[in-house]
Amino acid sequence: MLLLANPAAAAFQEISHAPLVRFSVLALSSIFFLVDPFAAIPSFLAITDGVDNARRKRMARKATLTCFIVLTSFALAGQLIFRMFGITLPAFEIAGGLILLLIGLDMLEAKRSPTQEASGDTEEAAEKEDAGIVPLGIPMLAGPGAISSVMVLVGAAPGIWHWQMGAVIGSIALTCLVSYWILSAAGRVKKVLGETGIRILVRIMGLLLVALAMQFFVNGLTDLGFFTRG
Repeated sequence: MLLLANPAAAAFQEISHAPLVRFSVLALSSIFFLVDPFAAIPSFLAITDGVDNARRKRMARKATLTCFIVLTSFALAGQLIFRMFGITLPAFEIAGGLILLLIGLDMLEAKRSPTQEASGDTEEAAEKEDAGIVPLGIPMLAGPGAISSVMVLVGAAPGIWHWQMGAVIGSIALTCLVSYWILSAAGRVKKVLGETGIRILVRIMGLLLVALAMQFFVNGLTDLGFFTRG
């Protein structure tokens, strides 16, 4: 008897293998894992300790807007920066992979990487009248790892008007929107997840980030001719 394939399953398989979907999932996952709003919750609560809910939301909005502006600026200027300094995409993939690997290894230990949050940043920011731009927006959210990932992603785009650029900017926007929701409700999120839940989430993201870092590294070596594509 001839078994007919499930049309929904066949359609899902076809969509999941489409270049747009695969690239968009890669862009969203890598940017979100590197911005990592869950890991920023303890620092955000410490910085906003004693302020009212409205001001906490304003600070979260300013931080995520700063993150969006910084990452989008590097996305739009990424290819220009490559040409200006004579940097090739494979070289940046290898360098970016190393940065992501170091951040991912720190996340596996459920701690913030020094590239995102240096010692004393939280205490110094708590004394500021408004720390939404620095250090919350940059480097806690838009740190070197997120910037490197964005530049590697846009480096593969043929041009600024290509769909890959739209996918990267869309991923940045969605990441910043979700980050705003998480930070503006940081107290409730921490109460629901608890310290243990947040640490587990950060470790899972760290594991996926390490795998992504190795993929960037292998892609760079392959593009340089050290390996052949299968």
